[in-house]
Parts: sequence; C-alpha cells; structure tokens
Amino acid sequence: MHILVIGAGGMLGAKLLIRLCAEGILGDKKITRITRYDAIIPPPPPTSTFPIETFVGDLSATGEAEKLIAIKPDVIFHLAAIVSGEAEKDFEKGYRINLDATRILFEVIRKVGDGYKPKVIFTSSIAVFGAPFPEAIGDEFFTTPLTSYGTQKAIDELLLNDYSRRGFFDGVALRMPTVCVRPGKPNLAASGFFSNIIREPLAGKEAILPVSDTVRHWHVSPRAAVQFLIQTATLNTEKLGNRRTLTLPGLSCTVAEQIEALRKVAGEDAVKLIRRESDETIAKIVSGWPRNFAPQRALALGFRAESSFEDIIRVHIEDELTPRKR
Repeated sequence: MHILVIGAGGMLGAKLLIRLCAEGILGDKKITRITRYDAIIPPPPPTSTFPIETFVGDLSATGEAEKLIAIKPDVIFHLAAIVSGEAEKDFEKGYRINLDATRILFEVIRKVGDGYKPKVIFTSSIAVFGAPFPEAIGDEFFTTPLTSYGTQKAIDELLLNDYSRRGFFDGVALRMPTVCVRPGKPNLAASGFFSNIIREPLAGKEAILPVSDTVRHWHVSPRAAVQFLIQTATLNTEKLGNRRTLTLPGLSCTVAEQIEALRKVAGEDAVKLIRRESDETIAKIVSGWPRNFAPQRALALGFRAESSFEDIIRVHIEDELTPRKR
C-alpha cells in the first residue's frame, strides 16, 4: 500500500507518519511506500522498513497535484491548510490554500480515470458551524460558518461529498475538534491559546490568555486525532451512505476547567504562569465557534476521545515531556 500525506510537515502529519512507520500496516494491508508533501521541509522521517520520499511545494501551484497523483497513491491524507487566524487575516491566501488547492487535487484525481479510485481522508473543522448554537450540536445541524476558514472547509466538504458520490475517489471529511495540547511553538491559529495556556506553564514559561475564563470549546488530544485518521483510513465507507462528513468526538470544557485541570496535574505554580491579556480580535473569532457536540454517527462507528481535560494534559506529558527508553 502506497500512502500520500499532504501536510506532512505539520504536527498531525508528523505524528501520523511516526504511527504509520511504527506499525508498518494500515488495517490489514502492509505499507510499501510513503510520500510526504508540504510547503515546508518536514523533519527527518522516522525509521521504517519501507521507502519514504519527500516533496516540497505549494499544492495550489501549477503541476504540483499532478506530480503527486502521477504516482497513484492508494490512500491520501490531506491535512494541509492555512490556520484560522491566518485565513481570516489574509483572505486571498486562505482561499488559495484552503479551497483552490483542494479543488485542484480533487480534479487531478478525477482526470486520472482508468479505474483509479484512492481513499481520500480530508481534515475539515468544527469551524464550519456558526452561532447561534443549540446546547449540543447534533449530526443534523446545518453549516453556517462565521469565518473565512470555516467557509473554505465547508466548501471542501461539499466538493468531497460530490466527487465521492460520482465515484472519482472514496472520500471522508473529518470535522476535527481543536487539537490540544499541541506541542511545539505557538502558531497563527486563533485557537492556539487553548494549547498555550497548558503547554507553556508545563515548560515553566508564561502563557497569555486572550479570552474570558468562561469560553467553552471542543477539544481532543493529538494522540486521539491521529487515531481518528488511522481509523478513517480503514473505515468501510458504505456505512456513511451519501453523507461523507463526520463530526468527531471530543471533550467540551471551559477555559476555567482547563486551568483547574492544569492545577490538579501540575500544581498552583504552573497556573500562576498564565497571564490574562484580552484580545478583542481573537475573542470575536472564538465567540462564533461551537462549544459542544453530540456526534452520534461517529460514536456509533467506534470513534472515541478523552473523557476529561486532565486526561488530555496527561497525554501531552506522556507523549512530549516524558523521556523515552531507547
């Protein structure tokens, strides 16, 4: 099985690659080759028993998608995107990367023809939903995004559903919760503070909290998010019918509950490193995001997330801060 990971230089892409290389199989099929693609040079690949090749480029540029699809990967993980805050700040770049590049990729796959029908797993977002919200958003709730990022992802979902319906590829779009705690440095995502206020204090560093403690959001750990991707790649899509988008499980909690979980896991000294500094732009973006879900379709298919924010913090400590035995 040949796997293509678009966005391999990002956090989820890198963690997905580590998991694939460690297991060497996807479902019941042996992995024979992985192709990595990103706009930046990804970190060195993990050790594997199969070849790993790397391409660097802009998926929206002429000829890039053709180059990737010419090698006919069996499974395509499309994780690449401009994050929410950057997409809101730079309108043209957001639509070029988040919409145009995806449409080009889908079109290139369609034009191959000759029976080529790869599995395509696309990471969408809960930003496709916009206020006002019910207490918990069910699978029947409509998409009315209130950001450019959410709009771009919603259009991608519709394209994926139609191209799958027409038989051009076998696609699934995953509405990911906000992945938290993200390792590494802060990025331009408006949601970045959710991770910052945990990751930085755990490292003994100050973190800025730009919104109220009462803000509620929907979270999942990086470990669970990678499991979602793996599970989707082996999913029998006949179970989805003509609705190829899944809202995934997560944990709904307030910023205050995040901070209390940090206090329980790491103590008061860690909490004292959180500094409150209001940012009206971020607060406005976040106010239009959903807060809680009832993702019954995904739960029925066996998708699971953490049950407490303390669990999410402990995953970060185990995966990022605990020395591994060699």
